[in-house]
Amino acid sequence: MFYPSNIEEKIDFGVIREQLNKLCASSLGRRKVDEMTFMTDYHAILHRLREAEEMLYVLSDASLQYPRGEINDLRESLTRVRVEGLYLDEQELFSLRKSLDYTAALEKFFLNLDPLRFPQLRTLPLREMRVEGELSAIVQLIDKAIDPFGRLKDNASPELHRIRRELSQAQGAVSGAVAAILRRAQAAGLLEKDASPVLREGRLVLPVPAASRRKIGGIVHDESATGKTVFIEPQEVVEANNRIRALEAEENRERLRILHALTAEIRPSIPQIMLTQAFLAHVDFITAKALLAKQLHAIAPEFVPEPLLDLRGARHAILYMRFQEEGKEVVPLNMRLSAKENRILVISGPNAGGKSVCLKTVALCQYMLQCGLPVPVEESTKMGLFDNLMIDIGDEQSIEDDLSTYSSHLRNMRQFVRFADEKTLFLIDEFGSGTEPLLGGAIAESVLTTLNEQQALGVVTTHYTNLKHFAEQTAGVVNGAMLYDRGQLKPLFQLSIGQAGSSFAIEIARQTGLPETIVKRAIDLVGEEHIDYDKQLQDIARDKRYWENKRQNIRQREKHLEEKIAYYENEISGLKAKKKEIIAEANEQAAELLAKSNATITIREIKEAKADKAKTQQARAKVEKLKQQVVPEKPAKKDTPEKKKVLRDFRDLKPIAKSLPSSQPSVVNTIRQHKLGFERTLDLRGYRADEALETFIAYLDDAIMVNAGTVTILHGTGTGALKQIVRDHLADRNKALRKRNAGEIIYHDGDPDRGGAGLTIIEI
Repeated sequence: MFYPSNIEEKIDFGVIREQLNKLCASSLGRRKVDEMTFMTDYHAILHRLREAEEMLYVLSDASLQYPRGEINDLRESLTRVRVEGLYLDEQELFSLRKSLDYTAALEKFFLNLDPLRFPQLRTLPLREMRVEGELSAIVQLIDKAIDPFGRLKDNASPELHRIRRELSQAQGAVSGAVAAILRRAQAAGLLEKDASPVLREGRLVLPVPAASRRKIGGIVHDESATGKTVFIEPQEVVEANNRIRALEAEENRERLRILHALTAEIRPSIPQIMLTQAFLAHVDFITAKALLAKQLHAIAPEFVPEPLLDLRGARHAILYMRFQEEGKEVVPLNMRLSAKENRILVISGPNAGGKSVCLKTVALCQYMLQCGLPVPVEESTKMGLFDNLMIDIGDEQSIEDDLSTYSSHLRNMRQFVRFADEKTLFLIDEFGSGTEPLLGGAIAESVLTTLNEQQALGVVTTHYTNLKHFAEQTAGVVNGAMLYDRGQLKPLFQLSIGQAGSSFAIEIARQTGLPETIVKRAIDLVGEEHIDYDKQLQDIARDKRYWENKRQNIRQREKHLEEKIAYYENEISGLKAKKKEIIAEANEQAAELLAKSNATITIREIKEAKADKAKTQQARAKVEKLKQQVVPEKPAKKDTPEKKKVLRDFRDLKPIAKSLPSSQPSVVNTIRQHKLGFERTLDLRGYRADEALETFIAYLDDAIMVNAGTVTILHGTGTGALKQIVRDHLADRNKALRKRNAGEIIYHDGDPDRGGAGLTIIEI
C-alpha cells in the first residue's frame, strides 16, 4: 500500500507522467503511461527496469539500426467492426497496413538481437501475433485494394474499374461542353473574361451575372451572398451531369461492397491484430521510458528483494529537468538505510537548506523505481523493495474535516503506526511541528520510538532538539545534517550523515537585519547552554566538512600520484628497452664494419708486405686491437652497486636523444610540442568539486612541466567552493615546496576590472 491516496500529487509524480506522455509516439503508449502504477512484485519491477535499460542501450547504439515507423491506435476501429455489417474505411485500412508493416519490422529487429545483451527485448514479440503468418496475408489483401496514398485502387474490382472508366469519360465530356458554352458566352459579352466553371452540389456550373441569367438557359443551383452572381447549370449538360451523378452513386455502392468484403476477411484475425496493438503500445511505452532515462541520465540500479535504500549521487528528477533548462546543477544525495544498520535517519538543519528536497528526492526515486522507471542515481546505488510507502509531506489542513495542520499530522501518524512494519518506508517532513514545541517534540519522539520498534525504515526532518538527542542515543536511528556555509550564511544543500545539524536561527536572524538588541534578548531567553549546544553542532559540521574535503583531496592526489608513477615507470621501461636496442644495433653495425675492415686491411697489408709472416701477424694484431675498441667484451652478469643505483633512479639515466632514430621523437621534442599546445587559461565553472580538483591538479602539473609562466584559473564567484578548492591545493603545494627549500608558487585574484575574485592568477 501507499499512503496517502494522493501520494503522487504530494511528490509531484504527475510531472513525470506528463513528461513520459510527451515522449510517447501514440495514444497507445500514452494509455500505458496512464495505467502505470506502484508495484510490489519484485520480478515484475525487475523485468520493467531491465526492459527500459535494454531499450536505452538500443537507442544509444546507432549501429543496431532500430527501425522507425508509425504507430496508430486502431483499437476503437477494430472493436467497432467486430459487429457484422460494419466496415473499415480506406484510411483505417491504410493505417492498419502501416501498423502491421511496422510491427513486422520491430518483430524482426527484436528477434535478431543478441540474447545475452538483450534477453528482455527478445521476448517482446508474441508467437500468436507473428506478422509473417496469417497477418502477412492481411497486408497483401490490403495492398491489392488500397494504394500507397490510402485510396481505393481503380482495379480493386472489375466493376469498380468499369464504373471509374465511364465516369472519367462522362466528366471529360461535360467539361468539354461547359468550356465551349463558356467561350461562346464570353464572346457574346454575357460572362466576365476571367470567369471559369465551378462545382456546386457535385455538378459543373457557370458563374453568370444576375442581369444575364435569362440569356443563358439552364438550372440555377446557387447565387452569391450579394445576389450579383448566379450559378447556372447549362441545359445542354444537365443530362450528362445526371449521368455523372448516377455513376458516382454506382461507384460508392461498389466501394462499400469492396470495403465490406475486405473487412469480412479481416474480421476473424482481429484478436491477433489486437495483440499487435498491445505490442506496439508496450514498445512505445518502454521507448518513452528509455528516452526519459536518457534525459535524466537515469539508470536501472542494482535492485534487491529486501528493504534497502543505498543511494549514491541521487538527484530529484523534476528539479534536475528544471535545472537543465536553467544551466544549473542539482547537488546529489548520498544516503543509506538498512534493516541491519541504521533504519531511520533524522535530518536537521536550517530552513530552506534542502531538508524537504532531500525527503522528496527519496520518495520520488523509490516511487519511480517501483513503477519500473530508471532512476537518476549513480551506478553504485543499490535499492530495495518496500511493500508500503507512507509519506507526511506538506500542509494537510482541512476546512471540510475541521482539522488543523497538527491534527492532520496526527491522523497520518495514526496510520503510520497502525500499518508500518519491516517492509515499510516512511517519510515525514517537519516531524512534530504545528503545536507547542515541548509536547509536539515529545509526541514525535514517542511515535518515532514505535516506528523504530516496528523495524520500519524512514527519513524524518525536524528542528526539535529532543529528536536529535533521540537519534544520537537510540540504536537503529542516526542523525543527519544539511550543511551550511557559516561564513557566507548560505545553505550548501549537502546531506552529511552522522551528526545533527544546527538551525542557524541566530545567524539567519542577524542576516535578515533583525535588531541586535532583539537577537541578544533571544539568546538570553534561550540560555547559554542551548546556544553553546547549537554552536557545537555548527563547529562539528564545519570540522567534518573540512576533514572530508581534506580526505577527498588526499584521495585525489594519491590517485594522481599513482597515475604519474605508473606513467614514469612505463617511460623508464621503454627507455631501457630502447637503450638496449640501440646498443645491440650499434654492436651489429660495428661488427659488420669490422668484418669488412678486417678483410680489406689484412689483404691490403699482406699484399704490400708480399706475404711477409711478421708483417702479416702485425696486421692481424692491429685488427684485433680495433675490434676490442669497437666491440668491448660483455660485462659480468653480476650488477655492481653503481649499476643498481642507475637503474633505480630514472634521473641518473643519460640522455639518448642523439642516438635515437630520426623517426622517434625525443623527450625534449615531446615537451616542446606539449608546450606549443598548452592553454594558459583553465575554465572550471560547471565542474563538481572532485572533478574540478582532479582537472586542476593535472593542469598545474602540466603548467610546471612546460614552464608556462603565468596561467589563469577561471572558477567564478558563485558559492566560492571552486575557488576554495584551487586555493587549498596551492597552499598545500607551497607547504611541500617550502619544506624542500624549493621556493613557492605565487597566486592572487585577477584585476578588479578583468574578473577579480572570479579568477586565480598563478605565476609558475
